[in-house]
Amino acid sequence: MLNNVTDGEEGDGGPNSQGDGNPKESSPFINSTGSSDVEKSQQYDGKNMALFEEEMDTVPMVSSLLSSLANYSNLPQGSKEHEEAENNEETRKKPATQAPQLGTVMGVYLPCLQNILGVILFLRMTWLVGIGGVMGTFIIVFMCCSTTMLTAISMSAIATNGVVPAGGSYYMISRSLGPEFGGAVGICFYLGTTFAGAMYILGCIEILLIYIVPAAAIFKMEGLEGPEAEAALLNNMRVYGTIVLSLMALVVFVGVKYVNKLALVFLACVILSILAVYAGVIKSSFDPPFFPVCVLGNRSLLSKGFDVCAKTIEQANGTVTTKLWKMFCDSEFLNATCDEFFTNNNVSIIQGIPGVTSGILAENLFGTYLEKGDIIEKRGVPSFSDPESPLTNLNRYVQADISTFWTLLVGIYFPSVTGIMAGSNRSGDLRDAQKSIPIGTILAITTTSIIYMSCVILFGACVEGMVLRDKFGEGVNGNLVIGTLAWPSPWVIVIGSFFSTCGAGLQSLTGAPRLMQAIARDSIIPFLRVFGHGKANGEPTWALLLTASICEIGIIIASLDAVAPILSMFFLMCYMFVNLACALQTLLRTPNWRPRFKFYHWALSFLGMSLCLTLMFLCSWYYALVAMVIAGCIYKYIEFCGAEKEWGDGIRGISLSAARFALMRLEEGPPHTKNWRPQILVLVNMDAEQNVEQPRLLSLTNQLKAGKGLTIVGTSVEGTYLTNNLQAQKAEQSVKKLMESEKVKGFCQVVISSNLRDATSHLIQVSGLGGLRHNTVLVSWPRNWKQGEEHHRMKNFIEIVRETTAGHLALIVPKNIAAYPSNGERFTEGHIDVWWIVHDGGMLMLLPFLLRQHKVWRKCKMRIFTVAQMDDNSIQMKKDLMTFLYHLRLDAEVEVVELQDSDISAYTYEKTLVMEQRSQILKEMHLTKNEREREIQSITDVSRGSIRRKHPTTLRSQQSTGEETASASGEGKPEEEVQLLQGKNASATPTSPTSPSVTTPGSTTPGEETQMTWTDDGDKGKNPAVANPDNIKDMFNMKPEWENLNQSNVRRMHHAQKLNDIIVKKSSDAKLVLLNMPGPPRNRMGDENYMEFMEVLTEGLNRVLLVRGGGREVITIYS
Repeated sequence: MLNNVTDGEEGDGGPNSQGDGNPKESSPFINSTGSSDVEKSQQYDGKNMALFEEEMDTVPMVSSLLSSLANYSNLPQGSKEHEEAENNEETRKKPATQAPQLGTVMGVYLPCLQNILGVILFLRMTWLVGIGGVMGTFIIVFMCCSTTMLTAISMSAIATNGVVPAGGSYYMISRSLGPEFGGAVGICFYLGTTFAGAMYILGCIEILLIYIVPAAAIFKMEGLEGPEAEAALLNNMRVYGTIVLSLMALVVFVGVKYVNKLALVFLACVILSILAVYAGVIKSSFDPPFFPVCVLGNRSLLSKGFDVCAKTIEQANGTVTTKLWKMFCDSEFLNATCDEFFTNNNVSIIQGIPGVTSGILAENLFGTYLEKGDIIEKRGVPSFSDPESPLTNLNRYVQADISTFWTLLVGIYFPSVTGIMAGSNRSGDLRDAQKSIPIGTILAITTTSIIYMSCVILFGACVEGMVLRDKFGEGVNGNLVIGTLAWPSPWVIVIGSFFSTCGAGLQSLTGAPRLMQAIARDSIIPFLRVFGHGKANGEPTWALLLTASICEIGIIIASLDAVAPILSMFFLMCYMFVNLACALQTLLRTPNWRPRFKFYHWALSFLGMSLCLTLMFLCSWYYALVAMVIAGCIYKYIEFCGAEKEWGDGIRGISLSAARFALMRLEEGPPHTKNWRPQILVLVNMDAEQNVEQPRLLSLTNQLKAGKGLTIVGTSVEGTYLTNNLQAQKAEQSVKKLMESEKVKGFCQVVISSNLRDATSHLIQVSGLGGLRHNTVLVSWPRNWKQGEEHHRMKNFIEIVRETTAGHLALIVPKNIAAYPSNGERFTEGHIDVWWIVHDGGMLMLLPFLLRQHKVWRKCKMRIFTVAQMDDNSIQMKKDLMTFLYHLRLDAEVEVVELQDSDISAYTYEKTLVMEQRSQILKEMHLTKNEREREIQSITDVSRGSIRRKHPTTLRSQQSTGEETASASGEGKPEEEVQLLQGKNASATPTSPTSPSVTTPGSTTPGEETQMTWTDDGDKGKNPAVANPDNIKDMFNMKPEWENLNQSNVRRMHHAQKLNDIIVKKSSDAKLVLLNMPGPPRNRMGDENYMEFMEVLTEGLNRVLLVRGGGREVITIYS
């Protein structure tokens, strides 16, 4: 048996781990890197594993795997997750500590029961029934309990789909929905749990100051009325709440085991209190308690101002007035002037708890919603009052302290069911979280749902509605209303609810710091990492301090009714995403989705999610929006600033499904012209260190794309896949790093092939997927293509042009790419010049528009030049072009340039001759590399003596018969190349569609410029034909080799030279010049000539973008 598991889960994927190079996926249970080769050979000796012994580092034996699984125990609280292989040396050195191991009842069921049966049941349930009625409150309880039950079912499925370490609900959400959603919802749930602690503490203080020891109030409320009394109560809550919070935080700091011991005591009080309520209900059916309530007419009176519920009493001396009389009259005498309502109505005593058999349920069936300040009245009792007279002595009656409506009741009640994750939050302390969380949570929800629903009905059936609506028991001598129903004594409920709220607060302060610790240790939110540290035994000290600080905010708010809706939002958002996670995993049918809990369905999860969303907006639409904004901000922060995590989450799964669906839709047909945008394949070259040679090519890509559409950056590595795979990975990382720095959003693709030509061809053919393929290729002009060692790049470039043409792809070729601006530069002025010579489907119009969307080119203006022949109407052409641009919604200056007929200059003949001679020599002679360079240099040197380039003299040759014959013979030969742009006499009509090719960045070196400057000034006199214009007639006699030139090449060179002169004249100051790129020669023998034509056409221009269309229209005048 091979046992090499080290440090529990801390040995996974360490820095020395072998395998696929991906530490996140390597050997989740086994780390075999510690054994030397000798040890390995001894371990495998005699084990009949010789066939696999070389792979044992990455493919462990089954026996070893099973052994590690058998020895696997649940992670201690606060440890890293089992699949997170980012080992921290600091934590590795720490000795493992054993946290308390709890079972289902102690670890999940009882904490959930205690958190659910908390403050709302004892302090607000009777009031909810009184305001909302039995039916309205039952609907609220049923909706909330259904929501939590559906959430618990979803949570059970997720919890049993693998090991759930510390962090519970956060862990489940983040591993199901990804770090962004997990972090956002985790923080919201943490805030909800923290504010829940504040709510329980406020409930505890309310019970203490109102029902147990009112005299303990620091800010005395005696004699205060209205807002003053309310402010005094809130200040008392703040002071005592802070004290209690400090004590609870100290208890939690001491240790979780003490919290568990105290929790048992508190829970016993809760259970006894509930049993006392049920006992009181049963007793009321045959012996209702004597619980008098004093009523004036139909209005409930404050009980603290009088002792006898009567206006007068009979004594031996006669009739005597009572304290109640003095409250409404100006004197104690019978002839005193009294309040009109007091005079017109009788004082009566009604039974506050008539009993379950009294039939009061029918009266309490429907709700009674009040405005703030309304007097609480008894239904069905007549009263005599003048509707026009103002209300007086309002402080003598029991009044509503807040305005009520049904949705408000939802927000106040929902926190009473939010304790369902009390067990899962402490999953690190559980012996078997997969078993305990589902069973304990569902049992706790079932138990508490039965209690809540039965209490709604029983309270409505036993207690007078006017008493139910008395929130603080002001009309019943300050008693807790639910306490008056209990048997044997109201103090059972008062003491039980006090300890219940204390226990629930301790549970919240125990679970919330662990949740924060789990989030911090995942490092998805960098500034929270400090809260991942704790004591030596794993207790989250810093997280506890943060929790107490946030909890103090809730204490300062001081109103239980105001805090309740806040935490409802956070809890509901968490529950919503738990349901979403379960539904997504079920619908996507991910292979790893194999929960042991089988009683779930995606429809139930969606129903639970819908209920959560509905309840959020029912409780408070503005709180719901605030919670969503907070979650959204955290989501975006994690997305941009947090650490990248790959957890195999459901969002990635749904992204894959959506991508597959979208790709299948794209296959249905090509995009409409209105939707066409350049989907660019960028071809880059790598140097010997696998770094990108022309980084500015990606800057141009960013400026063209602005983050929209598809971008694929492709490069090639020469060799075989087995031997050059690491080299390809290095190239890929280099390209990705550059893409990130240049902010190019797209994909990287590296192809390994035996030669670079095939690799480039493969990239053009197979990049993309389905309908999401590139339609444009961006490749830079080959640098130094005339040099012998760069000849292969020239050939590769020509083949790219041919392949893009054949594939109907657009081609963009930036020349002198090193001179292009970076993304950080800004042009404050200047022009982008478009030389529209042939129609290319609109690419020349579209590219400047796209460039001007980027901040680099935004302030540049667009100019469009088009070339007119002698027989064209240039004025009409300009008007038509301006109309065309107007319909295209493009702003540009328009100029029509007339291309005058002129005779071919001596320079053109001489340049063509040198070009053909060099091509012929290279083809016929099999020279070595150095010899070829010397031969090219000698040809260049000779040419300098006969060509004047910088200021060419145009020599007009006479139209002799010999010329015509030569011209005719030239035209009669089959042309070996595609016409350069337009022939001498061609009109500017659309040509056949051309296709785009990919550009590789290049720049013109000084050496190139020297070769392009064909004649120095000192050589002007060496050519007699140039020096003496009288010798023009004898031109062909002096240069007989001109007669043998290919006239097609002469015409192309002539056209290229004329166009270049015009472009340099008009656009020398332009920031960028866009030109139609001629098609490649059909005959490969003319490749060098084609490149020479391009050099002549673009000579003297700083930044040139050569463009070829893809054979389809890419811009339209229609909307």
